[in-house]
Amino acid sequence: MLQQLESVKSKWGGKSHVIDKWLLERQALLISYCKIAGINAHRDCLPDADEISEFCGALLDYLSAGHFEIFEILIEDDASGLTLKDELYPRLAETTDAALSFNDAFADAISPEQAAKLDKALANLGEILEERFALEDELIAHVHKNKS
Repeated sequence: MLQQLESVKSKWGGKSHVIDKWLLERQALLISYCKIAGINAHRDCLPDADEISEFCGALLDYLSAGHFEIFEILIEDDASGLTLKDELYPRLAETTDAALSFNDAFADAISPEQAAKLDKALANLGEILEERFALEDELIAHVHKNKS
């Protein structure tokens, strides 16, 4: 996911302050995700509750920025924009719902039952984020294609 982000940043970076800021937020979210998921590190125990809570906060901030700020800026209500909205927004909403479910399950103190499910939930969330980022990248490509 980080390599894909670097590709998007190199392709579309510097063309819009709003998109650049959003991609930096995505990068911070991904770094936080990798940290709590134990990617590139050997983790013998669960991340602490504060790390998970901070990640969940960053996740909610990122999701909110997309839905309430960025998406409407990226896609205008022209014919191709409306078609893209119809195609992508329901799929984006599904990823949002799944990410919110992760937050609901793990943002607060983790019970032993939840702890046993954390690794699988993080893996599922990683797949959901990967799908979401690909959809968002389609929105970014659309806006740059139409403004060129």
